[in-house]
Amino acid sequence: MPEPIYTDVIPEKAILIGLITPEQNDDQAKEYLEELAFLIDTAGAIPGKRFLQRLPHPDSRTFVGSGKIEEIKHYVQENEIDVAVFDDELSPSQIRNIENIFECKILDRNSLILYIFAKRARTSYAKTQVELAQYEYLLPRLTRMWTHLSKQKGGIGLRGPGEKEIETDRRIIRDKIALLKEKLKLIDKQKVTQRSNRESFVRIALIGYTNVGKSTLMNLIAKSDVFAENKLFATLDTTVRKVVIGNLPFLLADTVGFIRKLPHGLVESFKSTLDEVREADILLHIVDISHPNFEEQIAIVKQTLGEIGAADKPVIIVFNKIDAYTFIEKDPFDLAPATKENLSLDDLKQTWMASDNTPCIFISAKKKENIEEFKNILYQRVKEIHIKRYPYDNLLF
Repeated sequence: MPEPIYTDVIPEKAILIGLITPEQNDDQAKEYLEELAFLIDTAGAIPGKRFLQRLPHPDSRTFVGSGKIEEIKHYVQENEIDVAVFDDELSPSQIRNIENIFECKILDRNSLILYIFAKRARTSYAKTQVELAQYEYLLPRLTRMWTHLSKQKGGIGLRGPGEKEIETDRRIIRDKIALLKEKLKLIDKQKVTQRSNRESFVRIALIGYTNVGKSTLMNLIAKSDVFAENKLFATLDTTVRKVVIGNLPFLLADTVGFIRKLPHGLVESFKSTLDEVREADILLHIVDISHPNFEEQIAIVKQTLGEIGAADKPVIIVFNKIDAYTFIEKDPFDLAPATKENLSLDDLKQTWMASDNTPCIFISAKKKENIEEFKNILYQRVKEIHIKRYPYDNLLF
C-alpha cells in the first residue's frame, strides 16, 4: 500500500474550501469548515484561510466557480500554500483540473479522513481495514495521482505510483483489494468467535460523534488505559473491557467515533468494528454538550445507527463535558425568544433533551461529576437484562 508521508519538521500550510448550497446553509457551511480545520490539525498540518462560495451545486470541473477558483489560485501562489482541502468528495477529473490550476496538493474530505485513519491505526486489524479503504479510494484516482508526482513534496495525503506503472498498478491494486477482503473475512470470523465467547455477559458499547469523550469515560469506568486526547479519531481499535458495578459484571466496548460525511469505504472496511455496536445489548450514546451543534451530532449518530442496522438498540444518552458548557444569560428586557445559547444547563435539562432521550444523564468524565448517578443508571439497566437472561441468578439481587 502506498504509505502516507509524515512531515516531522515543517507542518504544511492548508486552505479550506467549501460551498453554501440549498442543502447546506451559511451557518452549517461554516461549522463544517470548522470541523474540517480540526481534521487538518489532527492530520498535522496548519489550517489557514477559509473560502466559501454560494452555489446551487458543485461545479463539475472545479467544484467552485471560475471567479472563485481564480481568487483562490492567486491566494495559493502569493502565500505559498502546500495543500488545498475541499469539504466534499471530489471526482478524479475535478482533482486533476484543480491541481493544474493551483499547482499544489489537492485533498478532499474523504482522503483527509483516510490519512488520519492510516496515521492512527495501531493494530494489524485496523491497519488492514484502513489499507483496504485507501486502495478502494485510490483505484479510480490513479490517473491523477501520477500526473503531479514530481510536484508532491510529502506531507498529509496519499502518495501515488509513477506514470509508467499506471496499468500495472491498477491490476496490482485490484488484486490487493481482493486479498485484503479475504484477509478481513478471516479476521471477521475470528472476531465472531471472540464475541460468541462473551455471550454470557451483558454487552455495552460506547458510541457517539468523534471527540466527545468516549475513551475518557471508558478509562474512568473500566479503569483502563485507552488512548484519549483532544483530537478527532483518537480511537480506531475497538477496546473491550470487563467492568463490575456492584455485584454485576458486564463488557464495555469503546468504538470508533462517527462523523458527518464518513467515507463509505471506511464504513464497509470497519464492518467488524461496527459489529460490536450491532451486537451490543445497550448503547451508551455519548454527546459533547459543550459543542455548539451537538443536536446535529446526535442526529448524525442516529442516522449512522440506522445505516448499520442498529437503530432499534436500547440507548442511554450521556451528555458529557458539562464542565465545559457555557451560555449567555439573556437580558431580562430583551423580549425576543431565548435561543439555545441563552439556556443554562438546568434549563436544557427541562427541554426536549431530557424528555425525548430517556434515560439520559448529564456528566463530566474529565471532572468526574455525576459519575455515581451514571453508574446507578447503568447498573439498573444491566440488572434488568441480566434478570431476564439468567432468571436463576435472581438471588444475587
